[in-house]
Amino acid sequence: MIKPSILTLAIGLALATPTLSFAAPTLSSLEARLAAMEARLQQAENRAANAETRASRAEKDVARLQAQTARQNETATLSARSATADSPASSHSASGSAQPGSASVAASAVAGSAIAANAQPAQTASAAPVESKPSFADGFEFHGYARSGLIMNDSAAGTQSGPYLTPAGETGGAVGRLGNENNTYVELNFEHKQQLANGATTRFKAMLADGQKDYNDWTGSTSELNIRQAFVELGNLPDFSGPFSHSTLWAGKRFDRDNFDIHWLDSDVVFLAGTGGGIYDVQWNEGLKSSFSLYGRNFGDIEAIDNTIQNYIVTTNNFAGPFQLMLSGLRAKDNDERVNTARQNDNAGDTGLHAMLALHNDSFWGLREGQAKTAVLYGRGLGAEVKGIGSDGNLTQQAETWRLASYGVTPLSDRWSFAPAVLAQSSSDRYAAGDHYRWATLNARLIQEINPSFALAYEGSYQYMDLDPQGYKDRQAVSGSFWKLTFAPTFKVADIGDFFTRPEIRLFATWMDWNSSLDRYASDDSFGSTGFSAGGEWNFGVQMETWF
Repeated sequence: MIKPSILTLAIGLALATPTLSFAAPTLSSLEARLAAMEARLQQAENRAANAETRASRAEKDVARLQAQTARQNETATLSARSATADSPASSHSASGSAQPGSASVAASAVAGSAIAANAQPAQTASAAPVESKPSFADGFEFHGYARSGLIMNDSAAGTQSGPYLTPAGETGGAVGRLGNENNTYVELNFEHKQQLANGATTRFKAMLADGQKDYNDWTGSTSELNIRQAFVELGNLPDFSGPFSHSTLWAGKRFDRDNFDIHWLDSDVVFLAGTGGGIYDVQWNEGLKSSFSLYGRNFGDIEAIDNTIQNYIVTTNNFAGPFQLMLSGLRAKDNDERVNTARQNDNAGDTGLHAMLALHNDSFWGLREGQAKTAVLYGRGLGAEVKGIGSDGNLTQQAETWRLASYGVTPLSDRWSFAPAVLAQSSSDRYAAGDHYRWATLNARLIQEINPSFALAYEGSYQYMDLDPQGYKDRQAVSGSFWKLTFAPTFKVADIGDFFTRPEIRLFATWMDWNSSLDRYASDDSFGSTGFSAGGEWNFGVQMETWF
């Protein structure tokens, strides 16, 4: 039925239209057009009504789902609280079962809780709202490091190797690891983290490590299996304020968080480790923060007093922009009873100090893109082992050491990258009055990308040493040079030119030589041993290395 108003309008238009026999529409044609228009309008009104109905149903469904979820969460929370009160041990075990990345497992667990909640009535009507209860997102992480390979000389026989095989290696003089390792070393790191609704975080880490040089598949008799780390951290504690607002407490056995190294030399710049406790990241202002720690280490038995000496290390690490200032004091009561046998016997020290000033560049020493780190270290007394703080109990009270470490990494082009390093140390009165240990290492590694899964690595090392142990451990005074060249075809599957991506599988050929005077340094070191003396040595082998 055509509405009256529309019909009246149509008639008026028809009457007002000039009489043109070839174009004038009839009344019936106008009514047909208006009827079609009305039908389309009605269809549009129907669609709008249907959409409104569906939207209303969707709103009701969402509200119903929210109410159901709130009931399920409340019931599940009450059940969890009840289970915790009844059996804390079982609650801890359950909380440790979720694996990171296992989204489907977590979803199934939530679904199972929801089903159980629907099957049981609420346990109490006086429960607090879910939003006010502590909740946390937790998970496990697994990280690891490993290297393993074999090495042989040009006669297909066993040979000497290792980043510390030179006489200077006894006091930390590394010469580079590429094509110069024959051991298997593994670190397995297990971590559990959680964050509570109040913002606090917890972290537990345990590291299982083993290292050895046996090539056999079963090496239980030579294993050095060890728990190297086991510690807990508590962070963002809600009751902490001011400078401590975002600090982290820790206690246990660990490597200090702020250690750093020159990886391709296999040499730490500084390494602090032991058992103790401390606090990280006390933020004094926007540009200055500090960390404080107390570590304990053991020096071993001293027959004269029948005791295991405890060495205690108090450390502060301070960061201002790219600069790091580390200060440590050491105390080992009764360690001065230890006697170092040398031409002139000297007692070991019982106190010491250690300092490091480091610069962490986010460029290649400010010259180009890349990164670089530089550190100057000083130690006296028990702090004169400046790389491994507190690890050497034979140092005299007068021992003094200076050390310089610097390295950088930069891409030279889209196919080449470059990493140079320098490591130098001078130590005097170290184990006996008048002794000195002076050495310097220059090292550089080049990586040439051939294709996305294959690269060629080249490494060269030079080390000069001037050592005068004054008869300590029957060592002889020597001076001379060592040099090493390595060529290593390398397979990897990602970021082929990046120094710090793994895994890698390397084939290698290494040539090394040194001054013959170094062969007489000691009767129990690598140089001068049977079949391994100055005149040039070739080593060949294969190695894998990975971390994640």
